[in-house]
Amino acid sequence: MKAFRCRVCDNALYFENSRCVSCGTALAFSRAERAMVPVDGDGRYVDAGGTAWHTCALRRTVGCNWLSAEEGAPCGACALTRTRPADDDAEGLAQLPTAEAAKRRLVHELDVLGFPVVGRDEDPDAGLCFDMLSSVEENVVIGHASGVITIDLAETDDARRERVRVELGEPYRTMLGHLRHEVGHYVEFRLVTGDALLTRCRELFGDDTRDYQAEIDRHYSEGPPDDWQRCYISTYATMHPFEDFAETFAHYLHISDTVDTAVEQGLLTVNPSVFGSFRDLVVGVWVPLSVALNEINKSMGKDDLYPFVIPDPVLDKLDFVAALAEAGAGSDADV
Repeated sequence: MKAFRCRVCDNALYFENSRCVSCGTALAFSRAERAMVPVDGDGRYVDAGGTAWHTCALRRTVGCNWLSAEEGAPCGACALTRTRPADDDAEGLAQLPTAEAAKRRLVHELDVLGFPVVGRDEDPDAGLCFDMLSSVEENVVIGHASGVITIDLAETDDARRERVRVELGEPYRTMLGHLRHEVGHYVEFRLVTGDALLTRCRELFGDDTRDYQAEIDRHYSEGPPDDWQRCYISTYATMHPFEDFAETFAHYLHISDTVDTAVEQGLLTVNPSVFGSFRDLVVGVWVPLSVALNEINKSMGKDDLYPFVIPDPVLDKLDFVAALAEAGAGSDADV
C-alpha cells in the first residue's frame, strides 16, 4: 500500500482516512490518481483537468472514502456490490463496513497490478459483482460463480472467524484473504482463455475438468495427500485445480501488497521492478522479509504473520498468475 501524504499540510495519511488528523482537511481517495485528495464542504474535488468528482454516496452508510464520477452515486468499488443486508438486519448492516473496506483495498490492488475489473453494468452476464450477505437468518456459502462473489458478513467477526479457522485447521483466515481468494476464481474465469494459457494452466494446477463436487467430498473425507507440502501452498489448494489457482492467486496478492507496502514504509530499499520474474522476487525479497516479519510478530507474542512455506512448484504457479496481469492490462476492459 502506498504511503499517502496530505496535499494541504504534508502529514502522513492512510488509505482509510477521510480527514487529515493534522490540519482537519476533508479527504477522499481518487481512484484515477491513486491518491488521497482534499474535498470541499460539498464533498467535491476538481482535478487538474477541470473534471469534478464527488464523495461516494455510501460515505456515511459504509464509511466509504472514495470519489465517484457522479454526484449522489456510489463510487466504482461500492457499485460492484450487488446485494447488501436488508434495512432491518442491524447485525448485517453493522458488519458491512468492514467487508466493504477490505473490498476497496482489493479493488485498489487489482488496479495497481493491472488486472481489469469489469463490472456487471458493462458485462451483465459475466462481470464482477459482490453479494455481501448476512448469515443471521440464512446459511451463506462464500464462493464465486461466473463473476458473482458471495461473502458471508459474519466473517468480519474476529471471534467467529478465529473459531472457524481453528476448526478447519487453517493457518490463516481474514476477510481480505477471502476476497483475494474468490477474486482469483474470477481472474481465472476471465483471463485463462485460449489453448496456450489453458494448456499451461493445466500443466501447473491440474485438470480442471475433474468433477468439482466429487473432489470436495474426497478432500473432506480423506484430507490432503501426505506429501502436499511438495507442490501446494496450502491444504485447501489440494482440493481441486480451481482451488489451487485461487489459493495461489491470493498469495500472489498477499506477497505483492506486503512487499510494496514494505518499500513504501522504508523497510525495504530494493525496487521490486528490478526482478525479472515474480519467482525471483519471492526468493530474493519475500522469503527473507516474511521470516523477519514472523520473528517480529513472535517478539510481540503473536503467531507468524505469514505461516506458509513456498515450495518450488508453487514458485512456477506464482509466476503464471503474475504474468496474467500483463495479459489483463492488454485488454480493453475497464470499470
